[in-house]
Amino acid sequence: MDIKLEKIDEAYLRVISDDRGIMMELSEFFTFFVPGYKHMPAFKNKMWDGKLRLLDLRTNKIYSGLQKYIEQFCIERNYSIEVPYQEPFDDNIDWVDLLPLGNIKPRDYQKDAVKYGLSNRKGLLVSPTASGKSLIIYLLIRYFMEYNKSKKILLIVPTTSLVKQMYGDFADYSKDDETFNPNVCHQIMAGIDKNADTQIYISTWQSIYKMPKEYFQQFGMVIGDEAHNFKAKSLTSILTKCSAAEYRFGLTGTLDGTQTHKLVLEGLFGPVYNVTSTKALIDDNHLSDLDIEVVLLKHPEEMCKVISKLKYPDEISHIVSYDPRNKFIKNLALDQKGNTLVLFQFVEKHGIPLHKMIADAAHKDRRIFFVSGMTDADTREEVRAITETQNDAIIVASLGTFSTGINIKNLHNIIFASPSKSQIKVLQSIGRVLRKSATGRPAKVYDIADDLHWKSRKNYTLNHSAERIKIYAKQKFRFKIHEVELL
Repeated sequence: MDIKLEKIDEAYLRVISDDRGIMMELSEFFTFFVPGYKHMPAFKNKMWDGKLRLLDLRTNKIYSGLQKYIEQFCIERNYSIEVPYQEPFDDNIDWVDLLPLGNIKPRDYQKDAVKYGLSNRKGLLVSPTASGKSLIIYLLIRYFMEYNKSKKILLIVPTTSLVKQMYGDFADYSKDDETFNPNVCHQIMAGIDKNADTQIYISTWQSIYKMPKEYFQQFGMVIGDEAHNFKAKSLTSILTKCSAAEYRFGLTGTLDGTQTHKLVLEGLFGPVYNVTSTKALIDDNHLSDLDIEVVLLKHPEEMCKVISKLKYPDEISHIVSYDPRNKFIKNLALDQKGNTLVLFQFVEKHGIPLHKMIADAAHKDRRIFFVSGMTDADTREEVRAITETQNDAIIVASLGTFSTGINIKNLHNIIFASPSKSQIKVLQSIGRVLRKSATGRPAKVYDIADDLHWKSRKNYTLNHSAERIKIYAKQKFRFKIHEVELL
């Protein structure tokens, strides 16, 4: 046998081979340069070669979720392999249709995702915003509760708002179900006891990542919502400490496009399974139709000449504090019909002044909200709930608080007030506006781009806007580009 995989626990496998050459080849197969490594201090100080090695040749350990890659490696090279035995799963999931969910009917792609997950016990389920990820999570949990009563379930979310929102979703799904009480969900946030006599724990990662490995042994299922966040060291630590959790699922709307990021997440959770796509959901009328208006602001020539000599941070600082630009965004927000979300990146430099400009110019009866990382979870939830009763509210919010996971069904417009090239941030932000509203109107996204090029030199944020346009084209979104002269 060329390679034998031995199960260490639910988090790790050990690779066994008498052929050192094969081990070196496999190690090279799982070695990648980390994105941006050249700018990291450890690389600059020659303390690290910039590479991530997913197979540790000192211990021969590798994440268990990468087993299928190892099998494929062996098939391509005609190496023999022995893998750990896994009990087959009964693929009859008629129980999903029998589960009392009120007027909610799981869609076929949701049932397929649940079937895939339970069949493999692991999986990184990629499904866009507004595709019903929380229902998929609920169905996975309900199955586990039925057949694994002795083990607990850990559901990890990135924010306290999502702890509350997930609890509320479970309560909605089970309101006609006498066999499930949402009070079995223990909500863990800062200052809340980490233990309870319940089977389901819903927690922010910040609240539990310092807990010892022994704490995590009580969990037989671990689910990471917004799983693209799990490349951080503290989040990776949680997943590896959940070494008794046979059922491991990550759910996310999008990955960042890098092979390194994808493989780390697959190692922690299991192979990627593409549940559905935003385009498919729009075409099937599950999501609002979408129009993206790329507004290319052309800055004065004398300003372009100055900016051409600046580094990226200085260019950003100029853009977010440039009064004509902010006045344009203010007028654009006030002109919109329906509820509008204005997303910014810098609180002090941009968010607070922009909110004041909009609030000062708005009609006294129009609701204008401000949300940042300093806004507590209860207030954020209150803003979300109020917005769902409004028809022309404006929320000025930071990317970190409202680009991910916030579920506002009555949102019609988004304005990207801060430039970004992050695929995750762009697609997650667009997801905020795609849930079908009562009006049935198309969703509108205004992507504010900045043309500060001088002669042949393109400015940083202009290049970033080009990256966003590539994302729109890849996702097959409709978009138009409009040029506007800034005075």
